[in-house]
Amino acid sequence: MATMTLRETIRDLTAAHLDARHLVMGQCLSAVGWCGNTLPRRQDMTELPCSDVAGSGFAVGAALAGRRPIYVIRYQGFNWLAASFIVNYAAKSKALWGRPCPLLVRSIAMEGQIGPVAGSSHHSVYHRMPGIKNFAPMTPGEWRSAYEEFMAGDDVVFLSEHRGAYDNAEELPPLRPERPEIVLFPISITRFSAAQAAIEMLVESARVAVHHISVLKPFQLSLEASADLRASVYGGVVLDDDYPDGVAKALAFDIATVSGRPMRVMGLAERTAGFAKRLDNLPPSKDEIKNLIRKVCYP
Repeated sequence: MATMTLRETIRDLTAAHLDARHLVMGQCLSAVGWCGNTLPRRQDMTELPCSDVAGSGFAVGAALAGRRPIYVIRYQGFNWLAASFIVNYAAKSKALWGRPCPLLVRSIAMEGQIGPVAGSSHHSVYHRMPGIKNFAPMTPGEWRSAYEEFMAGDDVVFLSEHRGAYDNAEELPPLRPERPEIVLFPISITRFSAAQAAIEMLVESARVAVHHISVLKPFQLSLEASADLRASVYGGVVLDDDYPDGVAKALAFDIATVSGRPMRVMGLAERTAGFAKRLDNLPPSKDEIKNLIRKVCYP
């Protein structure tokens, strides 16, 4: 049996979701590439108008009615408009009124001269609100696991996706050299660059461990990651394709508290991302991550 890509996994599970008479909702679902070709070519999805910002409100209402909608936000920058109904009603409904609002939010990031709405991830928008589970799946198994957790429970689940991962068909195991000098904790699309950087640094005899983060909230440091961090010489770094003053610093604090080791963060530069110019504000590249490792380990 051929290995499925992340794109194919999302598409197949979405088709099964529709077959079970649940809803899939969003703007421009069946146009402009079917959201990176992650949606089945069928007409029973609910197209929401682009003329207003009430789409997430419709999705919340459908969730309250028990339809378990998948709400697709085709550009992550739209989170700033869609978040109001999600964080102020869906996330609070079960706690305040005893009425669950099971909603799965798919939000898609991308980078590279495509305008400020589409540029980079914005998963920090949802991280601080109780009642929301926050995932950043970059592999077929991670997406399936998050979907199954959503279907088994009654919570709001936010999936921070990235178009750069849709062709990926592999799971991403940790890299664990003996006596690591530094430990990387990458999130979202930075996971691929971090893994490549760690492998290439072997040429310089640098021992770099990598422990991928796909579950942002509720976050739990694995026993293996904790062991590598405690054994490390220089502690660790949380890498993200969001601005560092958000999820990255929150997780770095949690990891430092548990491990007692120094933690750093690396994400977007503190300037606007997504502008259509020659030099964009992009996530940490492989070479930038390697330079950070050199700076920390070999000052």
